[in-house]
Amino acid sequence: MNNQYKIRTMSKAEVADIAVKWANEEGWNPGLNDADCFYTADPAGFFAGELNGEVIACISAVNYDEKFSFMGFYIVKPGYRGKGFGMELFKKALAYAGKRIVGGDGVLERIEDYKKLGFKPAYKNRRYRVFGTEKKELSAGLRSITEIDFEQLCAYDAEIFPAKRRAFLKCWIKQPNAAGYAFLDKNKLAGYGVVRPCFKGYKIGPLFADGAIAADRILNALLSSVPPGEEVFFDVPEINKPAVALAEKNKMKVVFETMRIYLNAMADVPLKKVFGATSFELG
Repeated sequence: MNNQYKIRTMSKAEVADIAVKWANEEGWNPGLNDADCFYTADPAGFFAGELNGEVIACISAVNYDEKFSFMGFYIVKPGYRGKGFGMELFKKALAYAGKRIVGGDGVLERIEDYKKLGFKPAYKNRRYRVFGTEKKELSAGLRSITEIDFEQLCAYDAEIFPAKRRAFLKCWIKQPNAAGYAFLDKNKLAGYGVVRPCFKGYKIGPLFADGAIAADRILNALLSSVPPGEEVFFDVPEINKPAVALAEKNKMKVVFETMRIYLNAMADVPLKKVFGATSFELG
C-alpha cells in the first residue's frame, strides 16, 4: 500500500460532509440530520482513508457496547476502487469492532465478498416506497413520542435492538422536522416509530411493535405526519411476514433490497417485533 495512504478517525463535520454526502451520491438516501445522531452513538467509530491528503474512502464501525457493533458507510471514491484502499480501511474497522458481534447491511451483489470475510447472511431487508397521507387524528393508544417517559422508551428499545443506545435515541427522537409516535396498551409501551426527513423524501425507522395492530396504528400516524404526496421509504425485514403484509396492505412498492449480515455470531433480535429497521448504516 502507498506510504502516503493513512487511516484516521473522522470528525463530526467530516461524517456529515463526506460519509453522509457520499452515501447520498451512492443513492442510499440518508437522513438530513443523520450525522449528528450517528456520531453521538460512537464518536470514535468513523474512519477515513486519506491518500496524499485527500479523503478517498470512509467506513463506520459503531461500537454500541462491549458486545455489539454495526458497520456502515463503506464507500471508496470512484477512481480509487479495486486498488486495496477500501479493504485496508475495512480491516481497520473490523479491528476496532474487535470480538463483538458485528452487524451490517450489504447490497445483494456484494454478499459473496462479505461471506469470504467471515460474515454470514441472516435475512433480506426490503426498502418500500409509499407516500404521505392527509393528516389524521391519532388512533386510540397513540401518543407523541415526546410525551413518553424517555427511560421507558430506552428500556423498550433495548428489548428489541441488540444493545442499549440511549445517547443515540435521545438525539434521534428530537432531530429537526422528524416525528415520532408510541403505542400504549393499558399504559404499557407496546411500540414506537420515527419518521425523519432525508435527501429525498422521508424515511421511517425504527418501527418496533409488539404486534401488527400496534405497528399499523403507528405507521398510519407516521405517514399522516408527512406532507401529502411526499415520498416515504420504509425498510422492512423480509423474515417478518406481518411486517411485509403491512407494507403490502398500504400498497408500498419495493425499490431496493439489502442483506443483513453478521460476523462472529448472529445477534439475538426478536424480529417479530421489528416492523422497520432504524437504518442500514447503524442497524
